[in-house]
Amino acid sequence: MSGNDLLYFLMTLPILLLALSVHEYAHAWAAVKLGDGTPRWEGRLTLNPLAHLDPVGLLALVLTRRFGWAKPVRVNPMNLANREAGMVMVSLAGPGANIVLAILLSAIIKLIYGTYGFRHEAIAFAIVALDQGVWINLGLAVFNLIPIPPLDGSKILAAVLRGDAARVYYRLEQYSYIILLLFIMTPLSRWILVPIVGALYRAIM
Repeated sequence: MSGNDLLYFLMTLPILLLALSVHEYAHAWAAVKLGDGTPRWEGRLTLNPLAHLDPVGLLALVLTRRFGWAKPVRVNPMNLANREAGMVMVSLAGPGANIVLAILLSAIIKLIYGTYGFRHEAIAFAIVALDQGVWINLGLAVFNLIPIPPLDGSKILAAVLRGDAARVYYRLEQYSYIILLLFIMTPLSRWILVPIVGALYRAIM
């Protein structure tokens, strides 16, 4: 790794950790607001990244710089006022928070660039790192909406499935990590996710 690559990694690492922490904190906050205190009792109602890190998910995020996940926040649907609607709202909170953070980072980039341009190398590196943060947050939001357990999209789908479809889906959960890794390692993830993330990036930048 060259000196510039190491500097770039060190600059983007805090954004990686922030993106994961904001995502999981949003899940925890939504669950608590909707009546389930489980995330608070388990220490997940915090922005401290150490409370949320999943080693495999972080490694995937570092390697791809687009897609990854943290340790899922446990939610007891029975404590929610409306079980199905509550789970959908809790599941959407994480991706929604990442989209909001991406918009905030894009605003900071525009402010810095409009004020200083690429006048200094340090400013250029900061803009590039923040730009990567936009991609990371948008990638996390879109990736986590894929309906593969333990991603958020799976909880949304599980909340609306009924009958035989629900039973088949629950049986597939035992293979979820295999399916997820295959999805990440094959071109399928790029074919599906990159156009969506790219469209969102162009919309906010």
